[in-house]
Amino acid sequence: MAQALKTLPPPSDDDPTTQMFEPNGNAETAVAIPESDSSEGGKLKMIIQLVKRCLGVKDIAAMRLSLPASLLEPMPNLEYWHYLDRPDLFAAINDSADPLERMLAVLRFAFSKDLKFIRGKICKPYNSVLGEHFRSHWNVKEVKYPDGFPLEPPLITTYLHHPHGVETDDSETPVPVSDSVSLKSSASKKKRKPSNNNASGAAGDGNSGNFLTVVSDKKMAASAEDVSRLGVGLEELNVEVEHELDDPDEFQDAEEGLDQDGVRVIFLTEQISHHPPASSYYFAAPDKGVEAAGVDQISAKVSGTTVRISPGNMNKGIFVSITSGNGAGEQYHITHPSAHVNGILRGNFYATMTESTIITCTGSKSGQNLRAIIEYKDESWIGRPQFLIEGCIHTYDPKSTKKEWEGWTRVKHVPSKPVAATFDGSWRKKVEWKKAGSNTVATLIDIDLLSVVPKTVRPLEQQLPNESRKLWEGVTSNLLSKNYGEATKVKQAIEQRQRDIAAQRKAKNIEFVPTYFEADISSGKPALTEAGRKAVQEELVFDA
Repeated sequence: MAQALKTLPPPSDDDPTTQMFEPNGNAETAVAIPESDSSEGGKLKMIIQLVKRCLGVKDIAAMRLSLPASLLEPMPNLEYWHYLDRPDLFAAINDSADPLERMLAVLRFAFSKDLKFIRGKICKPYNSVLGEHFRSHWNVKEVKYPDGFPLEPPLITTYLHHPHGVETDDSETPVPVSDSVSLKSSASKKKRKPSNNNASGAAGDGNSGNFLTVVSDKKMAASAEDVSRLGVGLEELNVEVEHELDDPDEFQDAEEGLDQDGVRVIFLTEQISHHPPASSYYFAAPDKGVEAAGVDQISAKVSGTTVRISPGNMNKGIFVSITSGNGAGEQYHITHPSAHVNGILRGNFYATMTESTIITCTGSKSGQNLRAIIEYKDESWIGRPQFLIEGCIHTYDPKSTKKEWEGWTRVKHVPSKPVAATFDGSWRKKVEWKKAGSNTVATLIDIDLLSVVPKTVRPLEQQLPNESRKLWEGVTSNLLSKNYGEATKVKQAIEQRQRDIAAQRKAKNIEFVPTYFEADISSGKPALTEAGRKAVQEELVFDA
């Protein structure tokens, strides 16, 4: 999927410890958006004020904006931003002994990792404070493979999307993620109970391990909750809204005790810089020999009625490493494209992608060095967005002195001879592929049938004071109770405390040192400290 959806937020209020910037770039006073009424009309007025104040700013991600709490999503930033919306597809990267099939698996991960921006709305979480961290894990069912793989797609049996509200019954037959009929997990028919791990008291899908089959004569009407959460502004663009219904369990925690025997995938992230705002992250499926790391930082600028989001200088992409098994020694470097956040003046945000994602495999022992290009097609000014992509997988010679392949950023740049496979489709729907020289088209991934897999987070009483949910607990509880004024006061108190801590460090000439990640991030691939490795190990064995 649009793998730079990590770069999709609307303008953000920066970390409270950052310098304060005016539109001319001078360090002065903070830009404050006053709290008005919390109705939709009031929020729209505040958004318009925000856009006006950001016009002409070179990088609004480097501004410190004091937003009222009513404009924020009740979720910490470090929890909101991650690349594990489908951790099962991340864990499956190293399943195949064939290097081309491993690259196809990396593409499936890239297309699915930001699923939240398709299923849910683009929103503004809390800003992270320096030294804040977040950790979580998933226990996922392993991806299964049909006899016709790779010409038939992998079988994914849990957390399937139901864009048409089609019910399913329990079955022993897994559903391939190429089926033209939409699915709804049978678990969704069960009564849900709140999870003790969720600050919001929401629950995730239950009994997700059941295989699914389609019962096409059973229809369900879209609920009011489904319709109200269509936060992408597509209805006004005449996009087929019935395909965009949000799943009620998105962005929520897994139920306690769910899938305890599955493959564990862990996630750890820490805010390492406040100017510019940046965080280091690490996630891994150790039992499958796959891990990934990177630095998140964005650059944002208002352009007309949209916000253009690009990777910041520290953000060099995602580095996926194979530590054991079939592809041991391989590293896949996934770069980020740019994005536009549209619909700002209407208060209905949706994203379009631009430029390309490049995936480069190094360290291969197979003798076949592969590189993939995902090219996001420009949207027309007229008509509805299409969200189209095309791409190819090609071989390259890392020993070449000319390194001509480094200049291949679009499909048309690549000569026909090194092309191993091509693919095209929609990054919001389905992507198909075929081998070079073949007319047989196969499904690479059908995004339309996938839901976000809920995470497991330890209870608040077991979290450290600077752990995201614990740190922002007061803001979250007030937002959920719609006590917006009190939420803003608590938020401002947290921000002021961080300013005080920053002033104390400056007075003592002390530099901030991250706890879980090494301070040197020049390579774009941060390393864990001893404390980081200990935190990862704790998450691997944590039993909710």
